Amino acid sequence: MIAKIGHSSNLFGVLSYNNLKIEQEKGEILLTRNMVETPNGKYSVSQLVKSFEPNLLVNHKTEKHTLHISLNPDPKDQVSDEQFRQIAQQYMDDMGYGNQPFVVFKHTDIARTHIHIVSVCVDEYGKKISDKFEKIRSM
Repeated sequence: MIAKIGHSSNLFGVLSYNNLKIEQEKGEILLTRNMVETPNGKYSVSQLVKSFEPNLLVNHKTEKHTLHISLNPDPKDQVSDEQFRQIAQQYMDDMGYGNQPFVVFKHTDIARTHIHIVSVCVDEYGKKISDKFEKIRSM
């Protein structure tokens, strides 16, 4: 599994990118944690943003508050949706983001099915979650 970790100041843009894959029928939401629920399990970008707002409103200092992770299995690996859910939850727990609001998108836009995890790097108290040695911890 190869992880690509990105930090951004554009939460709306990251969510829009992932939502576009759903609109193109090349993606779906596999998992949400600590997110505002919708009656039908479908989300608009603005609905997703609302789940992250409480964290972002208590910290205006962190410039790159958005976390965007792509987890890519070997193309030969057949990973089920349930395995992707478990991998995503375990990864977020191990990286220190397990209690954060996050959403997991599955993408099928290329030959290798993969997932994207979107979250924020600010906890509910406004404290930035440390990204020290993040790439090493990810490995």
